[in-house]
Amino acid sequence: MPGRKLGRPTAHRNAMLRGLVTYLLENGSVETTLTRAKEVRSMAEKMITLGKKNTLASRRAALAYITKEDVVTKVFNELAPKYEGRNGGYTQIFKMGPRRGDAAEMAIIRLVDEA
Repeated sequence: MPGRKLGRPTAHRNAMLRGLVTYLLENGSVETTLTRAKEVRSMAEKMITLGKKNTLASRRAALAYITKEDVVTKVFNELAPKYEGRNGGYTQIFKMGPRRGDAAEMAIIRLVDEA
């Protein structure tokens, strides 16, 4: 699924992205590297789109990717109705500059507030 390999084996990369997407949907924002943020954006928006469909099949697909059941409930009950009139673009990425240790480009990815 992801377009970037992020220097990790497939299983590790998928687990990392699932964790970041879950954290983003749970808390509304997460600070990470720019390349990870770009990958997380893709999957987070797909999960919100599944929430907008609101079928049993879409709920099961979201449960298969998101690691916490209460976050899936939040996506379907709170986030999806909030973005009902919006066709994509549920997240924003803000660049923060280089990280001090290894100069990796850092970014904050967050959910858009106004629907």
